[in-house]
Amino acid sequence: MKAAFRTVLLVAVSLAPGQTPSAKIQALIITGQNGHDWSATTPVLRKLLEDTGKFEVRVTEEFRGAGPETLAPYDVVILNYYEKKQPMLRWGERADTALEKYVHGGKGLVVYHFSMAAFDGWSEYEKMCGANWRPNNGHHSARHDFTVEIKDTEHPITHGMKASFLQANDELYANLKWQPEGAYHVLATAWDDHAKYTPGEKQPIPGSGLNQPMLWTVNYGNGRVFVTALGHDPDAMKGAGFTATLSRGAEWAATGKVTIPLPDDLK
Repeated sequence: MKAAFRTVLLVAVSLAPGQTPSAKIQALIITGQNGHDWSATTPVLRKLLEDTGKFEVRVTEEFRGAGPETLAPYDVVILNYYEKKQPMLRWGERADTALEKYVHGGKGLVVYHFSMAAFDGWSEYEKMCGANWRPNNGHHSARHDFTVEIKDTEHPITHGMKASFLQANDELYANLKWQPEGAYHVLATAWDDHAKYTPGEKQPIPGSGLNQPMLWTVNYGNGRVFVTALGHDPDAMKGAGFTATLSRGAEWAATGKVTIPLPDDLK
């Protein structure tokens, strides 16, 4: 009790008369399993959000058995999770329902990169994502540099951005399993050059190439979802395009608006 009192007192005396602590967006990163190196990418996600000065971030590596009380303190959830098709790594009905109600009720969700491969058969999760990596849907050529083209310059996340940015040394996701047209809103695309696939490599889409969505949003009930297919690993998360869209997307998902400024090289 005395320790708790001292903590409160220290906060109180550090503020000027009439001053109140600035309210930061409360963010929870859910991770702990993934087909990619979640232990390397999670600290990057946390730092890029905290570096904006807008977020207070917590991380959980165990969400199985969680409930609405787990999510209640947070404005936005960032998913860096894939259960690798292992039933024992599924969260369970209580946690699934908690996330559905959390987003549907008006909170925010960010689906990061390979998290869209998670939870095959959970239809509400697929609706939240807008598109998913599923059997016979989802592939990419070898990692390479590609150009991301902004398709909606009026959305708060991409407002003010120049027409395109370079995404260096990343995976370009293609042929995902999409929800019906109108269930999602594409913010940016990239050209999937079919010549970059090795002979015999799975590539069911005919032709020389196809524009593939890289960034999109979903309205799920009263909630907002931002999805990014970018950012395979820390190296692919270094660029200004990834950093800006991830942080601005998280702010939009949490609040419905964006105040995080764009760096000069994206204007």
